[in-house]
This record gives sequence, C-alpha cells and structure tokens, in this order.
Amino acid sequence: MSVSASDFRIPVGEGTVPAVFARPDNPSATVVVAHGAGAGMEHPFMHGFTHALNALGIATLRFDFPYREAGRKFPDRPPAAIAAWRAVMAAAAERAAEYGDTGPLWAAGKSFGGRMASMAVAEGMDAAGLVYLGYPLHAPGKPEKLRDAHLYGITVPMLFLQGSRDTFATPALLEDVVGRVGPSAVLQWVDGGDHSFAVAGLKRSPAEVGASLAEPVARFIHSSG
Repeated sequence: MSVSASDFRIPVGEGTVPAVFARPDNPSATVVVAHGAGAGMEHPFMHGFTHALNALGIATLRFDFPYREAGRKFPDRPPAAIAAWRAVMAAAAERAAEYGDTGPLWAAGKSFGGRMASMAVAEGMDAAGLVYLGYPLHAPGKPEKLRDAHLYGITVPMLFLQGSRDTFATPALLEDVVGRVGPSAVLQWVDGGDHSFAVAGLKRSPAEVGASLAEPVARFIHSSG
C-alpha cells in the first residue's frame, strides 16, 4: 500500500508544534495520535503504531505538545494541552478535506495524550471517537485519586486499550469506570502488558509493541461506523 507522509507545523497559541501527517490511498478514517508524558511523537512506539495503522488503510497525524517543543520535561497543564488538541484536530480536518477524505476523524493518545484528548472532547472538541492507549486512571499506588469525572459526559465511542499489569489503572477500578460510562465505552485488556504494553518474557521492540495495537484499534474504529 502506498503511503505519503509530510512534516509540517501547526500554530498553537503564540508558537507552533511539529506534526507528521501520513496518508495511505483512500483512507477509511483519520486518527490523530498524541504521545505520553515522557516521550514525544518520534518515539519508536509512536512510529510503530501509526505506521501499522497506515498499513491498515487509516491516515494518521502525530504531533508534539508545546512542552516538548519548548524542551521542558514536565507536561503542559490541561488548558494548554487541550488548546493544542483543538488546534491539531482542526489541522487534521483541513488536511483530510484537502484530499477529499470523508472518513471519520478520531482522537487517540498514549496515557497523558489520551487523557488530554478526552478532556478536550468533554469540553466540546469534535471527534468521531476516542482511543486510549493505556488510560492513566490514577497515579501508581494512588487509586483513591481517580481521573474519571469528565469521562461520564462523553458520548462518542471510546476504546480503552489497557495492559493488565498497568500500575496506572487498577483493573477492578477501570472496569467499574468503563461500566459506568455506558455502552459507548469498551475496555480491551492486553494480557500481561504494563503501562508501555511490554509483556514479561516477550521480547519486542517499542515499535513492534506499538504496531501490535493497531489492529484492535482499526477494528474498533470500523465497527463504530
């Protein structure tokens, strides 16, 4: 399958952030993918995941949050991250329109990136659906401080793809949250996976790990219409 990729910059606030748009011929959907708190869009996990989605006929746009562009280690606060998400989703919609693509536009993210996408949608950002690659329901060892309040007002389809050994989401707690969100939310466990989806005893590169998540994500997007 032929895939074209282009690097460009997206205005966010008073600056810009880098982005990469990759498009196979006649994509069935476009997925914007945000990185986690500790790594940027060029991390091998991000490469593996987006490239595998492209091979499945889905266009992708991955980007860096402003704090990465500024060289800071601590993630942006929610208002800044949400503003970045809004700007990037608008840019992705413009790119899709330029090619005449009419498939749905989804928002996805690893950990922090997915959580910020959900907060943006809860505040009105348009997205056909959300994909969480390891939702950080709580900090490790602090299950009493859940990051779930905004999720219950979201009505678009949501896929929670979660490692069963992820210390950022106690299984029983996440199952309860997803159940209370309602039928629009689906929880799929990656058996033995940690917060990075690494499985003990299974030697895979981060790129291979990311690529392994593309098929269930594509299946969920296509089943959601």
